[in-house]
Amino acid sequence: MVKAKAFLLDMDGVLYHGDNVLPGARDFVKRIQAYPHCFVTNNPMRTPAAIAQRLQQLGFPNVDASSIITSAMATRLWLQQQASPCCYYAVGGEALQHELEKIGSQDAEQADFVVVGEGYGLDFDSLTTGINLILNGAQLVGTNPDACVNYVHKGKPMVLPGGGALLAPFAVATGVTPVIIGKPEPLLFQLALQQLQMQAQDCVMIGDRPDTDIHGAAQLGIQTALVRTGQFAAGERYPEALLTPTWDVLDLASLAEQIF
Repeated sequence: MVKAKAFLLDMDGVLYHGDNVLPGARDFVKRIQAYPHCFVTNNPMRTPAAIAQRLQQLGFPNVDASSIITSAMATRLWLQQQASPCCYYAVGGEALQHELEKIGSQDAEQADFVVVGEGYGLDFDSLTTGINLILNGAQLVGTNPDACVNYVHKGKPMVLPGGGALLAPFAVATGVTPVIIGKPEPLLFQLALQQLQMQAQDCVMIGDRPDTDIHGAAQLGIQTALVRTGQFAAGERYPEALLTPTWDVLDLASLAEQIF
């Protein structure tokens, strides 16, 4: 265990759940203001500006959009590395469309990439268009592999389809294995390390999902902290096939007692 010099934080299930701020979250974010830090999320549905605004509304001070890295941003960077300008067909929310517009144009007839992310956009027509583009040689890309996303609507807990669930029909229909951009794949973590100008071993990734947040970061040599306030409940047995976290704690309040 190396003394933490920088922090990477997931948000949903770590800082908040729905409109409820989780125990110790505001104080933890306040304490890491003295350290290099950024927020990394597999969710491509909101722009960094919208996420920063929401965090501020929930009472998290001094959160700037520049400290937020989304899977939509990472997807845009990956596509830019493959081809610039880029010709794509995207199925997903406005934030994903906004990112991809920076590097190319949408083309439902001759796209080189079919990009699938969370949010509205998947219907029979878009699925048909994407399938035929892939069968004609377009590469299938998913912003993130999450099967589902927890959500709260009017105080009622709900489960929304995640990027992996929306990606699945394209993969099943074509037999093509997609390229996955978000956690646990390395690109999102690498973007964060690059932005912070830090070495992996000097950083701590804090998340609520063993399969994406913890295992993915640990594979790169990043220290990890699992908080059991989201997808992985207190008392639940840790999956033996996954790399174990450096810290395994109830919540951010408990982590602060051990890490600072």
